[in-house]
Amino acid sequence: MNIQLVKLTNEYKEQLFEMLTEWKNDIIMNHTNKSPSKIWINDFHDFDNYLKNLNKEEAEDGFVPDTTLFCLDKDRNIFVGAVNIRHYLNDELLKMGGHIGDGIRPSERRKGYATAMIALALEECKKLGINKVLMCCDKENIGSMKSIIYNGGVLENEVEENGHIRQRYWIEL
Repeated sequence: MNIQLVKLTNEYKEQLFEMLTEWKNDIIMNHTNKSPSKIWINDFHDFDNYLKNLNKEEAEDGFVPDTTLFCLDKDRNIFVGAVNIRHYLNDELLKMGGHIGDGIRPSERRKGYATAMIALALEECKKLGINKVLMCCDKENIGSMKSIIYNGGVLENEVEENGHIRQRYWIEL
């Protein structure tokens, strides 16, 4: 597996469109997960606006500074997933969101990409000075749970809100 996390630039416009088009179709047809939600906040068809609003430099409107990176399979030159790293936690992220939101495009799931991508995201967290990372996942998302545990995640607890149960894992770096 030859992957790396990259910042989105014009160089990767085609890879973004291909991945998000596939993913959007899967969401419509199968009602699958939209994590990380940050990649869906803006319409990717307006690429310049999408790129401009992808990362948040400062806290505002209840959102913390964050960095969104895309997982590039260098051998095939395609995006296989994305991570959104929150630079610190507010009350909502501490309860249900965590430092890292991650997702793998539908055609690339169950191939080990999530586990490898999380490992790379944890390295990015270290660069930001985050020494203890919180990751959360839906209780029924066994794949995410396994990827988090494989990367050192220790379950702290489960939080229920409106019938929705999230597991909260801490990873010491």
